[in-house]
Amino acid sequence: MKSTLKMGLPKGSLQETTLKLLKKAGWDFSISGRAYKPYCDDNEIEAWLIRAQEMSVYVEQGVFDMGITGKDWVEENESDVVEVCELIYAKSYMRPVRWVLAVPEDSDIQSVKDLEGKRISTEVVNITKKYLKENNVNAHVEFSWGATEVKPGILVDAIVEVTETGSSLKANNLRIADTIMESSTRLVANMDAYKDPWKKKKIDNIAMLLQSSINATARVGLKMNVSTDWT
Repeated sequence: MKSTLKMGLPKGSLQETTLKLLKKAGWDFSISGRAYKPYCDDNEIEAWLIRAQEMSVYVEQGVFDMGITGKDWVEENESDVVEVCELIYAKSYMRPVRWVLAVPEDSDIQSVKDLEGKRISTEVVNITKKYLKENNVNAHVEFSWGATEVKPGILVDAIVEVTETGSSLKANNLRIADTIMESSTRLVANMDAYKDPWKKKKIDNIAMLLQSSINATARVGLKMNVSTDWT
């Protein structure tokens, strides 16, 4: 029987960048309409599109042999997976993103210590609770279903939100009070799958070629015709 690697690809903000990077690395994925199962020109790969927030859970469970997601979601889900390599790219820039504590410009909150007894809204509830615990602060943390940046000063006192440039926060009259963590894209593998020699080799090859594609983005190739008589 033909060996097959089950791959999870991030749907959403990372989707387009990830597919372009994979194409540079040698794998072409085609997606028709709203389908969640892309076709790959490598017949040893079966791929599915799924949100990065859930990816590490399904990799840990063995639904996927490997997946591409953020370090933040691995930590948020407390997933026990193999981190094969770091892939420095985000939605728009080839650099890590930050999860930050943001408050209204006129807020009295200047640091984590000022959050005592306050309300915080975020997508990363576990990461935020861990941050508060490390700083011995008690605050109410609630999950945000979206539109997080409009909530400070109206529904909550502060938010923990992801940002690449900070421009969206500034546009909503928010300032950054603290950086909680930096996160970058990671290629992760299921523990048992990574012990399988064939799957491990396949995953490692994908990781190597993806990293090479990222490194090549920051370089320029020059070709010159030089006379053999030149001295």
